[in-house]
Amino acid sequence: MASLTVENYVKTIALIAARREPGSAVSTGEIAQALSVSPGTVTGMLKTLSEANLATYMPYEGARLTEAGRRLALKVIRRHRLLELFLARTLEMSWDEVHEEAEHMEHAASERLVDRIDTFLGHPAVDPHGDPIPRADGFLAEIEGVPLARLETGATFRVVRVMDQDPAFLRYLSECGLDLHATGEIVENRPEAGALVCRLGARTVALGLTAAGKVLVEAREAEQAAR
Repeated sequence: MASLTVENYVKTIALIAARREPGSAVSTGEIAQALSVSPGTVTGMLKTLSEANLATYMPYEGARLTEAGRRLALKVIRRHRLLELFLARTLEMSWDEVHEEAEHMEHAASERLVDRIDTFLGHPAVDPHGDPIPRADGFLAEIEGVPLARLETGATFRVVRVMDQDPAFLRYLSECGLDLHATGEIVENRPEAGALVCRLGARTVALGLTAAGKVLVEAREAEQAAR
């Protein structure tokens, strides 16, 4: 059984790699920042992962997970996201609370328990933040969505995923009304001002483009929505 540290590293590498072109290496600096450790500590751990055939590491280039490393990472991600949804549905914890709790629980939960949770929840496709939940066979679906920041004035949307799980950021989105599955319309998008305005029901909300870039939505043009 992999150690907590090994699981954290392969999960972190997988999550960073998922945001870029397939096959891209993840730098030691990125891993160090994500795990709040020194680059030297990361280098030592990457050598350990390489020896265990969980990752390949090239100095000055970075690390890539092997197939074995990817399988392990998906198992950890599956545990984490199912635990988040379990906490949200059964204990009614808010989406800004479940991430940290799942971080503590993901290394202790057995695969048998995780499979039981999956069955209990009805084999869900996404967690409370819209992140796809890997299946038991390792399949990971792609979530179709574009950053809210890219939408033009008049476009309508539905929130499908939030890419930043910082509790303060999630609470801010809830205050704005931009929860998962929320629907709205872009009233104005002003890249030169770094902000957009959207209408959510009877409410009008201004949002910085940096924050809006972390919210993925399903979008369609206003004339299509009117049909």
